[in-house]
Amino acid sequence: MARRNYHHGELRAALLDAAEALVRERGADGWSLREASARVGVSSSAAYHHFASRDALVRALRRRVLGELGERLSQEVGRTAGPEAGADHQRRLVAVGRTYVQWAVDDPSVARLAFGAGAPAAGDPASDSTSDAATPPHPHDVLDAELDLLVEVGGLPAAARPGADFVVWAAVHGLATLLVDGLARLDDPRAVAREAERVVRAVLTGLTHEAVPSQGWPTPHSAHTERGAGK
Repeated sequence: MARRNYHHGELRAALLDAAEALVRERGADGWSLREASARVGVSSSAAYHHFASRDALVRALRRRVLGELGERLSQEVGRTAGPEAGADHQRRLVAVGRTYVQWAVDDPSVARLAFGAGAPAAGDPASDSTSDAATPPHPHDVLDAELDLLVEVGGLPAAARPGADFVVWAAVHGLATLLVDGLARLDDPRAVAREAERVVRAVLTGLTHEAVPSQGWPTPHSAHTERGAGK
C-alpha cells in the first residue's frame, strides 16, 4: 500500500469519503476502519488520530450525511415559490417531501446509514462532539421551519402544529422505506416525486381538518429534538 501524506483536516475528510464509498458498496456494517484507512493510503494507526473506533467513524459519517441532506432540502425549498397571497402554501413542504424520498431512493445504503440503528442519543458524548456535528440545517430543522411558516400564512391551524413534524416525517420516511426495501414499486421513476407529493398533501390536509382531542396528542421526540431542547 502506497503511503500518502495528508494535512490534518484532509485525512479526516478522506477517511469519511472512503467510509461513504464502502457503505455504498457493502452497507453500514460490511467493512472495517482498517479497510477505510487502506482506501486512502494510510495506516490504521493514523486513522485512530481522528476516530477512536470504526463506530466513531460511522457516527461522524452519519452526521455529515444528515448535514448534507439538510442543505439539499434547504436549497430545494429555496428554489420553490414563497408564501405569496393566493399561492399554493403546501408546495414548499411538498418540495421537502419529494427531495427526501428521491434522496433515499437514489442512495439507499447511505439513507439507511443516516437513519439506521445506532444513532447516538441525546446525552451520549458522541452526539455532542462539535467536530462531528452535522452542519446546519439539520433535516428536521428544515421541516420544522416550513411547518411554522405554513402556520404563519394560514395553511395549517396552530392547534395542529404540535407534533406535526413527526406526522409528516413518518409519512414521508415511510414512503421512502417502502420504495427502498421493494415493498412498494413504481413503474415510472418520475412517479416517485408525484407519489411523494400525494403523501405530503394528504397528510397536511388531514392535519388541517383533524379534531384535536382535549388532552392533546402525544409529543414524540428524537435525539435531535432532545439536543435542541437541551435535554
